[in-house]
Amino acid sequence: MWNGDDYLERLYQEAKDDRKKIATEETPSEHKERLRQVLKDSLGKFDRLPKAKVVPLEEEAAFEGYTRRRVELTVVPGLSFGAYILTPTGVTGKLPGVVAVHGHGFGSRQICGMLSDGTMDTGEPDLYKHFAIQLVRKGMVVIAPDVIGFGERLMQADIMENPDTPSSCYRMSTQLLMYGKTLTGLRVTELMGTVDFFFGLEQIDPARVGIVGFSSGSLFSYIVSALDQRIKATVLIGFPNTFEESILKVHHCVCNFIPVLLSKAELPELMGLIAPRPLFLESGDKDPLFPETGFRRAVEYLQAVYRRENAEKHLAYDLFPGVHEVSGRRSFEWLKQTLQ
Repeated sequence: MWNGDDYLERLYQEAKDDRKKIATEETPSEHKERLRQVLKDSLGKFDRLPKAKVVPLEEEAAFEGYTRRRVELTVVPGLSFGAYILTPTGVTGKLPGVVAVHGHGFGSRQICGMLSDGTMDTGEPDLYKHFAIQLVRKGMVVIAPDVIGFGERLMQADIMENPDTPSSCYRMSTQLLMYGKTLTGLRVTELMGTVDFFFGLEQIDPARVGIVGFSSGSLFSYIVSALDQRIKATVLIGFPNTFEESILKVHHCVCNFIPVLLSKAELPELMGLIAPRPLFLESGDKDPLFPETGFRRAVEYLQAVYRRENAEKHLAYDLFPGVHEVSGRRSFEWLKQTLQ
């Protein structure tokens, strides 16, 4: 053959057959633990401080129903980033907490109701729908960290080459691969340090902490939830699918690709590592990046996983009328009720 279409299809089928054969030789618990280790190993190793370094920033503001402040965190030595903390007003005692994770865009400001320059966004909300604000207004403390490679965390080399560059994903992904590391691994490492910091906040009830991610923010969120059993509830938006129907068939950012992973598990299988803890899947029925067919297959697979673990009531989903965007019409109230 002159092209590689059939070859790549054959590789996918061979990997699928191999995964099925190995799974039949394991108990369910052995299977989950092996995949959890595979997932962890696939990210690459990153140095991490035993405890995040925290610097309060002089950026505080009060709004209707909540206050917003910002801190600077250092998790990986030599790398610092900002994180907004939104707290509901008029509420006392320990509160549920949510880690809100953005994806491609201009950073945490985009989900906290701001424009890229930090001024308030008074226009029609974009695809992120200011979802951190939606969550805090449901009575939950929210932390929204800045993911490296976007917004204020673009690489200077990319900005010098193109001041309007949307991300530093390509440059960071390819260079990290040369060291046996992945950009997803770096992002997950910083996010796990953020989670540790968040659990330690005085107003947070550590028994009621969830995570919400949109698009590639869901990629980091499902991995953190799979690796950190303290996360009680997970909402994945604009990402739940199969590798076969999304990442392999649709042109995606290079940061979505993790070496070796598909030879070990399909995406729904990895998301199943969250079970039996509560999980909500959300997607638009006309999402061009994560098509409806793949979403339905992921839901069907995960329903079987949760059924085997006698946890069917802990899995919910919403295929809403829309494109690649946040809805929250059912998921955010579900999260609020789950974390009560």
